[in-house]
Amino acid sequence: MTTNAGTPQAKRRRRAPAGAAVLREDVTEAIRVAVFEELAAVGYARMSIEGIARRAGVGKTAVYRRWRSKLHLVLDLVSAVAVQGLPAPDTGTLEGDLRLLYEVTSRALRHPVAGQIIPDLQAEAARNPDIADAVQKALREGQQSVASGIVAAAAARGEIREGVDTDLALDLISGPLYWRAVVVRSPKLPKGYLAGLARATAGALKAL
Repeated sequence: MTTNAGTPQAKRRRRAPAGAAVLREDVTEAIRVAVFEELAAVGYARMSIEGIARRAGVGKTAVYRRWRSKLHLVLDLVSAVAVQGLPAPDTGTLEGDLRLLYEVTSRALRHPVAGQIIPDLQAEAARNPDIADAVQKALREGQQSVASGIVAAAAARGEIREGVDTDLALDLISGPLYWRAVVVRSPKLPKGYLAGLARATAGALKAL
């Protein structure tokens, strides 16, 4: 009896699992981009899977294959921001590292999309503990490892004392910039603000 079980066609059929859904990365990325744009345009409360799918140019099913609700979708994306973090400055001085960190962070916070999303998610965080946890992770842990690295490098160079309280150092490093960018939301930073902030923060850390 002749069989075609060993033919290339048969092998390809065996390798294709029944019912398996292949999630295309380009579609996933299009949905991620659409989520940020939709958040900036309408806010979390009015955001819908339908609107995200329409903006991404895909069907609702493509979104639901990846995330079971808009909450899980937003939580996943916000958590991913925390994991990505920020580049660790390495200028050789505490003030230089702070200045570079402030420049990168300021550009990110003052981006029009971020300027719309962050306040909206903070408002939602007051009502939803899951969003609160994710936002805190993104805003705090995203900078915590970088700030800790800056403090550790400064201590190794002898610019600040060993054993500085890292939580207090993080508050000193990140607090003023987030206050101005997220709370005050001034349209433009004063000339020399970031340089002055870096100089003042370096002085404060050395005084701890």
